Amino acid sequence: MAELSKNARGGAGTEKFYCPCGGEIKMKTIFTNGKLRNIAKCEQCSKVGRRPRDFR
Repeated sequence: MAELSKNARGGAGTEKFYCPCGGEIKMKTIFTNGKLRNIAKCEQCSKVGRRPRDFR
């Protein structure tokens, strides 16, 4: 079996975040005013925040 390099992330997967309303939070990247911005948006209630922990 091959060894992982020192910078590889073994076993790291994607983490799912959930809004208090029960919907899943999806991260999106949008381009506005000449800048790339990451936003978090709830699929169920359409609430928008800068990061998933803003939904608590």
